[in-house]
Amino acid sequence: MKALIAAGGHATRLRPITWTRNKHLIPLANQPMLLFPIKKIIDAGITDILINVNPGEIPLMANALGDGREHGATFTYVEQRGGAKGLAHVVANAQEHLNGERFLFFLGDNIILGSIRRLVERFQNEQLDCMIALSRVKDPHRFGVPEFDANGRLVRTIEKPEHPPSSFAVTGIYLFDGRFFEAFKTMVPSARGEYEITDMITWYIQNGKTGHEEITGWWKDTGTPDALIEGNALIMDDLPREQFCVQCEIPDATHIQGLVSIGKHTRISSDCLIRGPVVIGEHCTIESSYIGPYTAIGNHVTIKNTEVEHSVVLDGATIDTTRRIVNSLIGLQSTLVDYRRSHPKTGHRLVVGDNSLVEL
Repeated sequence: MKALIAAGGHATRLRPITWTRNKHLIPLANQPMLLFPIKKIIDAGITDILINVNPGEIPLMANALGDGREHGATFTYVEQRGGAKGLAHVVANAQEHLNGERFLFFLGDNIILGSIRRLVERFQNEQLDCMIALSRVKDPHRFGVPEFDANGRLVRTIEKPEHPPSSFAVTGIYLFDGRFFEAFKTMVPSARGEYEITDMITWYIQNGKTGHEEITGWWKDTGTPDALIEGNALIMDDLPREQFCVQCEIPDATHIQGLVSIGKHTRISSDCLIRGPVVIGEHCTIESSYIGPYTAIGNHVTIKNTEVEHSVVLDGATIDTTRRIVNSLIGLQSTLVDYRRSHPKTGHRLVVGDNSLVEL
């Protein structure tokens, strides 16, 4: 089998972070988000992986992820043609690579606990035509939702219904047989102007053998800042203990508690407290600060006189303030300073991009 990962889109809900980078390269636990579904796919025994990207982004993605050899796989980058027209259209765009084959389709911003191997094996062993993974959610109206009849039989899936017929969401993990592309020719765009993957699933329910299985543990669609920060915490809980290691010299007086990873050439002052799980990158400076649980700090970051907890701090950021920073996503090269260090001291100086959130 081959796998196709959707890694395009504009991620408007994550702006301004995504003005300057593809959201699938935003780091979680200091690794590009896209690496986590890639690892799940490889663990399921699929090593021929297609990655769908926005026009012009193949060099960017290839530079960040490579050709797959490092992971024992082969990556092929597929540029999206014809604009953003829905998830079913993303698959149709890869027809020349997938036509006639059974394949896995995985949304690159979905992270899950545990393996997807059982889904792949059931799809193969039972010779299903389509297989979908479901997860119970508190807000199903935000997702594709399955509808069941009185006997519990799956009858259709609906995209973002106003009145959801069940409490399940269709997660971004799908398996299809080679009839997908013939079926796509019969599809028409929805009221949103998109070729909905839920319509394709409904076609399979009506014209083939479709299986479904509930995901145990957690599943997270990291499409918003809050969800991304929560996804970072979930991943840090799931990291193997051996990935937490300190690769620089730390003063004896520095307090390190719990699972902490610190990269090379990072300097931590003796009056710091770092309480894990925490991941800190290379060439950072941490002085007179507290770094609390579920914080991921990128490379070349400077943090002074600050408390940071349950946050993601991207490369090159500078945080030098007496305030406590929590549940925050701090972008590349961002600067946070104490307003009392500038004049006049009675106001706040801000440069705030589109869709930003600032609490003062």
